[in-house]
Amino acid sequence: MKKNLQSLVIALAVTLTSFGQSTDPVVLKIDNNEFNISEFNYIYTKNNKDISYKKNDLDTYMELFIDYKLKVKEAKRLGYDTIPRLVAELGQYRTQLSQPYMIDKEKNEALIVEAYDRTKNEIRASHILIRVGENASPADTLKGYNEVLALRNRIVGGEDFIAVASGKGGSQDPSVEVNGGDLGYFTALQMVYPFEEAAFNTPIGEVSMPIRTKFGYHIIKTTDKRLAKGKIQTAHIMILSNDKMSKSDNVKAEEKINEIYGLLESGDKFEELAVKFSDDQSSKEKGGLLPEFGASTKQRMVPMFEAAAFEIENDGEYAKPILTSYGWHIIKRIKVTPIPEYKEMYRELKLKVERDVRAQTTKNAFIATLKREYKFSENKSILDGLDKVVDESIMQGKWMKSIPFTNGEKVLFSYADKSITLDAFATYLLETQRREKPTSISSYLENKYQIFVTSEITRYEDSQLESKYPEFKTLMQEYQDGILIFEIMQNEIWNKASKDSAGLVNYYTEHKSDFFFPTRYSGTLYTCKNKSIAKQARKLIKEGTMSPEEIALKLNESSALNLKTKTATFNSETTPEFKKKSSKLRTLKKGKVTCFKFNGGVCIMDTKDVLSPSEREFKEAKGLVTAAYQNELQAKWLGELRAKSKVEIVEAILYSAKNFK
Repeated sequence: MKKNLQSLVIALAVTLTSFGQSTDPVVLKIDNNEFNISEFNYIYTKNNKDISYKKNDLDTYMELFIDYKLKVKEAKRLGYDTIPRLVAELGQYRTQLSQPYMIDKEKNEALIVEAYDRTKNEIRASHILIRVGENASPADTLKGYNEVLALRNRIVGGEDFIAVASGKGGSQDPSVEVNGGDLGYFTALQMVYPFEEAAFNTPIGEVSMPIRTKFGYHIIKTTDKRLAKGKIQTAHIMILSNDKMSKSDNVKAEEKINEIYGLLESGDKFEELAVKFSDDQSSKEKGGLLPEFGASTKQRMVPMFEAAAFEIENDGEYAKPILTSYGWHIIKRIKVTPIPEYKEMYRELKLKVERDVRAQTTKNAFIATLKREYKFSENKSILDGLDKVVDESIMQGKWMKSIPFTNGEKVLFSYADKSITLDAFATYLLETQRREKPTSISSYLENKYQIFVTSEITRYEDSQLESKYPEFKTLMQEYQDGILIFEIMQNEIWNKASKDSAGLVNYYTEHKSDFFFPTRYSGTLYTCKNKSIAKQARKLIKEGTMSPEEIALKLNESSALNLKTKTATFNSETTPEFKKKSSKLRTLKKGKVTCFKFNGGVCIMDTKDVLSPSEREFKEAKGLVTAAYQNELQAKWLGELRAKSKVEIVEAILYSAKNFK
């Protein structure tokens, strides 16, 4: 039930259409609260892959919808919506959600188009960095600029870029010792925006003028430009090998990967070998299949793996083993996909652009738009003489407003229905002062004034989002409901069940038959590479003169891949080999050796004992008992909530086909 609840919470926390319009009739009433058909339909379609508007299906989901709304109602009654921790969490979410509304959408769209156009290409560039802090003084900034400009002049004058970058007084990027300043190939949104902008706009073979980023000043030499290769899907067989392993283990890993490669060359199937031998637990059961990666995806691979993958010429082909920092890999090319069309990449690019520093340009344009919309006006003349009241101590965070401001009550700027006085600005200066690098008082005050104006006007715009954008209002409300439900369920059901030791024991006692072990099989499971190994293993098992470990040691003399063994108690719930071969369980008998195929190989089960379904002790069943007890508590709690609420379903609306178009 907890999983179902979380699914419903997640479904609600997505962009919803506007509700409450005149054409959006009420489908549910709970006491004085009304809920519209569009909200119900959106959530219903979001949570069901195969949509059915049959009466029984609608009725079933309506019951879940009612439960959800009752939980929210109860949480608010108990004051969960005033808990400071939850209020803060909602505030953080609001900050994230409001960001797309606080930019110039037209300029933002232009940046998305630019990013897409650049994504279709890859730039190779080298750089030299002279570090300059983001808040460096004008003197330090000029010093850094002159240093990097001098290096550029040497290169333009004929000196070798790598020699200048790596030499004394050269690049301050630590990686220069390894790469000589060469950053390899990259595309849009992989470097900070000013760097990307310069790299894409610098002709091949030329060196840019100094570029300022948050790291300092760079000069960039663009060395190549090529069409992006798109993204590639691969599969791999990996054998772990790294510097944390012993030398002998690394040698064995190399021998093992070479042996697997030999099997491939002999005709064995890649996918079957991956399942049998790969050490990558996340991909082996899928035949070694990996997520797509490339310039247009979030997924990235280590450079050596990526380069080797793209060098494979055709789908279905594989390459010789390569070694990366993770271990040995045999890579198989599945498919290569070119850069998608703009509309396919739009959403991903939009999110990246909005989170990137390039979005600052759109934010500046947005502030200018807001100033026009809210009829912003200012009287900066009253700032004159402020530098006589504010001294350098403010840059140490020690300024005290001891002298009254002349014209303190006068309006410094106004917008919408707001008037901000000079005294308000003084209070802002007092409250936000901190230690920072010294600059002139006039520059300091001008910078703080612009920040203050931006802060005031954006705060006001944020307060208007619910009234300006109905979908924003709806999403905020639904996210709040999700937080409240999770919190109340935690307290009323999940924690209560976990801590109620007596209740758990009583529930177990009354429902023992629900917690029986399935039939279990005690013995040794042998996983064989092929039929030949299985035949040899079966013979040795039948002879009964060798232990499972001795059998494995003997049969693995020629190859470590031949056989592995496990002695334990197995069942169809937890043993993969039995899950896929449940019909074979009927043939597993005490004292019998049984063979069956599994994942391209052969398994042998030497069954020493068959344990009939039996009662689990409480400690063995506690996890299952807790989950079942939680369900019982929730059902009782929901019954109580329904009993004290008036719930009315407007069936004429729920069953009307026209409401689900």
